[in-house]
Parts: sequence; C-alpha cells; structure tokens
Amino acid sequence: MSIDLLREPLRNRGTAFTTEERERLGVAGLLPPRVETIDEQVARVLANLRGKASPLEKYVYLSGIQDANETLYYRTLIDHLEETVPTVYTPTVGEACLRWSCIYQRPRGLYVSARERGRIGAVLANWPRDEVAIIVVTDGGRILDLGDLGANGMGIPIGKLALYVACAGIDPARCLPVLLDAGTDNAAVRGDPLYLGLRAARLAGAEYDAFVEEFVAATQARFPGVLVQFEDFANANAFRLLARYRERLRCFNDDIQGTGAMGLAGLYAALRITGGRLAEQRLLFFGAGEANIGIGTLVAAALGREGLTLAQARERCWFFDSQGLVTRDRHALAEHKRTFAQDHAPVAGLLEAVEAVRPTALIGASGQPGAFSAPVLAAMARLNARPIVFALSNPTAKAECTAAEAYRAAGGRAIFASGSPFPPVELDGRSHHTGQGNNAFVFPGIGLGVLATGCTRVTDEMYFAAADALAAQVGAQDLACGRIFPPAARLREVALAVATAVAEAGYAKGIAAVPRPPDLAAHIRQGMYAAAY
Repeated sequence: MSIDLLREPLRNRGTAFTTEERERLGVAGLLPPRVETIDEQVARVLANLRGKASPLEKYVYLSGIQDANETLYYRTLIDHLEETVPTVYTPTVGEACLRWSCIYQRPRGLYVSARERGRIGAVLANWPRDEVAIIVVTDGGRILDLGDLGANGMGIPIGKLALYVACAGIDPARCLPVLLDAGTDNAAVRGDPLYLGLRAARLAGAEYDAFVEEFVAATQARFPGVLVQFEDFANANAFRLLARYRERLRCFNDDIQGTGAMGLAGLYAALRITGGRLAEQRLLFFGAGEANIGIGTLVAAALGREGLTLAQARERCWFFDSQGLVTRDRHALAEHKRTFAQDHAPVAGLLEAVEAVRPTALIGASGQPGAFSAPVLAAMARLNARPIVFALSNPTAKAECTAAEAYRAAGGRAIFASGSPFPPVELDGRSHHTGQGNNAFVFPGIGLGVLATGCTRVTDEMYFAAADALAAQVGAQDLACGRIFPPAARLREVALAVATAVAEAGYAKGIAAVPRPPDLAAHIRQGMYAAAY
C-alpha cells in the first residue's frame, strides 16, 4: 500500500513530499496540503521539543521523530548538536534505560535473547537490510554507571548509533543496534511487571561465552567484515571478550579503549594549561573498572612513547577501588587491576589516598556520586597550583562531584571535566566553562575512519591517533575559559579530524583496503551522510 511509504522511516519525508511526488507515490490526501522544506520541519520539531517539560519527555518525543522520519531526525541533530546530544545520549539516555520497558513504543534494532541459542543466525537474517557496516551491541550488564539493566539497556546501542550518524555521518541504513539478552541478576528489573526482557538469571561461564560466540559468528556470516562495538558489558566479561575477539574481527570496546583515548586527550589538553609533561604527572584513578583501566592503560602506553619503561609508566598510575588503594598485598585482585597494583601500605579512604599519593590529577569513573568530597577537593587544591579533576561517571546524578564544587574548592583554579554536561560556573567575576569528557568525541571518528578506509582491524595505534587528534581540536579560546574538550556543537568536525587520524594510522599499519586518496580528509568528508532529501 502507498501509505506504507509514510511508515518507513528511512524513506518517509512527511510534509516535505512535493505535490508531484504525492501524486506519483499515491500519498496525495494522506498528508496536509502544505509542502514544507526540511528546515521548516526542523523548526517544528524544535518548537515541540523545547515545549516538553522534562528530559525524558524530550527523549520520547525525538524517538518518535526517529521512528517516523529518520532524515528529519538526523537533520535536527546535526544542525543542533549541542542542544540535542544530551537528550539522545548522556545524560538522558540513562533515565530512558531505567524506564525502557515503560516507554517502549516501536521496535528498533535486534533483541537477541538466550532463548534463541542455536538459531541466532536465523534471527539476524530477519534484519531487513543487507548493507549493515557497524553493530553496537550490549548485554545490558553495566549500563553507564547504573548497573545491570538487562534488556532495558537497548537505549545505549540506539543512542550510540544516533551519534555515529549525526556526528560521523554514517548512513543510518548501515547501522544496527543489538541487545544480547542473557538475562539479568537485577531482582528489581526482573520483578518489574512491565519488564520486556527475559525473566531469568544472567547466563555465566561457558554458557554465556557460547551465547556470545554464536552471536559473533552469526554477525560475520550475515554481514561479512562488519565492525562490532562492544558497549556496557560488565567488567567480568568486557576485558575477556575484547581479548578474545580483537584479533579475529573488526571490533573494539568503547568503554575501555574509547574512554582511554578520551581520557588521554583530556590530559594532553589539561597540560597545555598547567605546563609540564605527561611523564611528570601522578594520576589517582577513583574506580578500577573498564573506563579508568582503559585510561590508565593508554596513559601508560603513551608514557612509553615519552621514554619511560612500562614499570615506570605504571608507577605514575594509582588506582582506588571499593576496598581502597589497589596494592600488591591485596588478595584475589582481578587481572585487570593486578597490572596497576602498587607497593604501598593499605589505604582505605580516598582523602588518605590523596594525601599519600599526592596526585596531580584525580580521575573518577566510579558511579559514586559525591565521592570527591569538599575535603578531597581541598586537598587536591592544596597539593597543586592547578589541580586536574575529572568526574566522568554518567549520568549526571552519578558524577563524583559537580563543576561548581570543583571550582569553588580550588578557588577557580581547578581544571575540570565531566562525563555529562554541567552549566558554566560563575566565580569571582569569571565564567568557568566545563569540558565534557565524553566518548562521543572519540568513537564516532574511530568508526568512520575504519569504515571509510576498509581497515581490517582496530589497532592500539588508532587510539593514540584519536587522542592526539581530539586534543588538537581544543583551541586557545577553549583553554582560556577552562574547557579542555571542544564544545558539543563541534562534534561533527571533531569526528572528521579523529577519523582522518585513525585512517592515517591504518595506512601506516598497512591494514587499509581502500587505496589512499590524495586528500584523505576530503575523501572521508565526501562520504559522510548529510541528512537531506
């Protein structure tokens, strides 16, 4: 039926169909008579969006636009990134995931549950498009810093891919969000009468591994060479799965590697304010999960580029977890923590750890709101002329401290970044603008660079390239107001810069399948989706 055209989001133009198109396509009379430009449609979307009372209402409204007309949805995002990204991704996506089974309206992406074991290939065959080039997949095991949300975690792959399209210009037809429903150990989620996922305990051990293996094999059979981004898997699985698959297929874990590049870039930019070299810093990481281990691992490797031995590099990186300072005398340390364990007496409190380590930078990715207390921040300010404080936990309610708390504790001297956006802070007649230390500045460019050049793997060198490129996008005006990441309005040009650097790393490694064009950046830019009719 011709009306089906208006129900296909990749083809529907709504009121932008011309009079001739309406007659030819059989939709005359099914739309209001006025023919609008896409800019007029965007203006209507923005007027409605700005009239919504809460961030979640805005999220649901924009999801409805995405389900009706993807071109309009992405044009709205592209033209208004700073306004819309906090709605379609952090911090609002966290609330959306918590309420996912309640706000669910239409299918988007694939739910691959443990019930489909033995026939996952047939499930993937149900996806209607063959041109998929990138999959973002989660098992819902650790959604942001909210924990195990099971099938409610589908908002994360959908949000990540929205940024791939809006920021990196990946064609939405080439994107596939996937939720691996392995069950959930969150009793509150499982007991919710509205919960849409499997009401079963989470698979573990060999059963879990076999489930993931069948899925990975099915992706390569259905979409040969597809890039797979692992997202928000629990620590117990994330490091292991990355090690298992990183040499077998084009894949990466954004929570580990993307966060690593983002964190390293933030440190490089911060050092342009404080002066000095990375090798002269002492970093105290609050939280020893995927995000901070990812940053610490890339920082240690970067220190190797500055001439330090691996042992010397790791001595600059101290970690503090739920049991205190990570030291070698601790029993049963997880493998990913053991690498950074230090020779030091036990320290149970964060303030005591700050006094003992005397860090130049305090980096939080713990999901513990308020952990950077006034005494902790005051100690950082006393020990450093310009203390570097990153409160990276998402969503906003999980941040280790607010921007205002960090700036006030240091008398405006703090160099602060957060995972979710904070408004500017006015202090002593000066406006301090917070840099958002978010992976949105990294992963879209990594994916774009890999896909645009046909790189067969995602390599460690690409993360150094991404970090360097991101840090270079921070201008003198940004630094002057205290911002060590670019504003969100520049996400699209940042993605192009990161993609170009990643592609260069691929060519240097000899793993790019596309012959190197004379102007690499222009070649990548030319292939970016622009969201136009």
